[in-house]
Amino acid sequence: MVEALESLSNLSAEQLRSLAQELIAKVAQQNQIIAAKDSCILYRQAKIDKLTHELATLKRWKFGRSSEQLNGTQISLIEETMDADIAAIEEELKELAPAPKTDTQPRQQPKRAALPAGLPRVDIHHEPDSTTCGCGCQLKRIGQDVSEKLDYTPGVFTVEQHIRGKWACTQCQTLIQAPVPAQVIDKGIPTAGLLAQVLVAKYSDHLPLYRQERIFGRAGVEIPRSTLAQWVGICGVQLQPLVDALKTEILSHSVMHADETPVEMLKPGNKKTHRAYLWAYAPGAFEDLKAVVYDFCESRAGEHARTFLGKWRGSLICDDYAGYKAGFASGIVEVGCMAHSRRKFFDLHVAAKSQIAGQACAYISQLYDVERELKHLKSDERLQIRQAKSKPLVDAFHQWMLLQRQKITDSSATAKALDYSLKRWTALTQFLNDGQLPIDNNWIENQIRPIAIGRSNWLFAGSLRAGQRAAAVMSLIQSAKLNGHDPYAYLKDVLARLPTHKNSQIGELLPHRWQPVSL
Repeated sequence: MVEALESLSNLSAEQLRSLAQELIAKVAQQNQIIAAKDSCILYRQAKIDKLTHELATLKRWKFGRSSEQLNGTQISLIEETMDADIAAIEEELKELAPAPKTDTQPRQQPKRAALPAGLPRVDIHHEPDSTTCGCGCQLKRIGQDVSEKLDYTPGVFTVEQHIRGKWACTQCQTLIQAPVPAQVIDKGIPTAGLLAQVLVAKYSDHLPLYRQERIFGRAGVEIPRSTLAQWVGICGVQLQPLVDALKTEILSHSVMHADETPVEMLKPGNKKTHRAYLWAYAPGAFEDLKAVVYDFCESRAGEHARTFLGKWRGSLICDDYAGYKAGFASGIVEVGCMAHSRRKFFDLHVAAKSQIAGQACAYISQLYDVERELKHLKSDERLQIRQAKSKPLVDAFHQWMLLQRQKITDSSATAKALDYSLKRWTALTQFLNDGQLPIDNNWIENQIRPIAIGRSNWLFAGSLRAGQRAAAVMSLIQSAKLNGHDPYAYLKDVLARLPTHKNSQIGELLPHRWQPVSL
């Protein structure tokens, strides 16, 4: 300290001022770092408190609920939903909480039932990269640890025996052993293949876990549905970063589709269902990215679409639902769906044999004839043909509708069908001015269809968290299908890679970029 003070006394006034400025800058920088860390700690603690409260509420519902008002199937579904939600929350808490201090007392591991002896065994050996000790001596193998994982390939259960040899040096007493391979579910029995099977069966084949439990039981493997639910909950948390990255990629495109479909959601607390909605978003049908992201929300309120789209501004193909209107007022370009226009006329023609509706359908069919010609062309070529062939048809159709509308009373069904198109004419004809825009919203409706098919098997989503988890996994499964991948093979490989994959390179695992590891 004395030497430091003496050195300061030798500095000039200019040098002292410069030193003081440096110290002030360093203090300010340190204060910013401390403030950022404090903010991060507060955020993490707030999230921990929220999750802890949610976990306590779920456990209270699970262990204190009355089964009245619920039938056997509903009880099975709600129980597996709660188990999955509890496992998901515990996994999130584990990621948020600081690493626990190493206990001096060894923790007692729960006893796990042995896997069936009759299942085929596959030995997988894990040995050190080198069997030469640091002191130069050759290591000797003195034993091994064996752990078993339950694997599944469609139709067949097998047991992976992971054998880790123990190698010791007789001179310096060094003991080395290959590390335990990283798993999505740490210290659990399922391999990535079994987890992928459970997820695909539940979210693509729409098999509830209680049915999967029975199917596995017939194959000689007893896996309680509560255990299956825990696996689903943990996998949902682990896969969420991929869905977030996929959403970011979709929002980078200037043309998007949007649609929504109702799903009944049961609130465990009051055992009553209400109508929730699964929203679907995808790049335009002519975009190079083939993907879809589902967003499960408690209602059909337009705020959900605004939250998902955020600051995105582009051309949005959608139906005439009012929930999208606020986005159009803030810069999003509304693109109508000609298929919806045709549907109004088609339904009228079927119901009342209306000649006007039949003629309208004929006009629209001519537009689709042109679209079939240019489906695989480039954007500028598509625009050129539309201007040459489609625009004259559209202009003639518009003039014809205006003329017919003048002859019809306002209250008639025909007037309503005509008004639907006339009031939305600008949106319906946007495709004429941009070759990248599709004529309708059928692309996203096709991505909604698998949800509609499975909805009859769900009965209800189970909870908001369960619906969001389903939306996330189904986003990856459907996007994998769009890119020509087998969803089981895709999820199996992704779940195997995730534990050691860098967060900064998560985009490599997205369905449109995924490549299986070559053996």
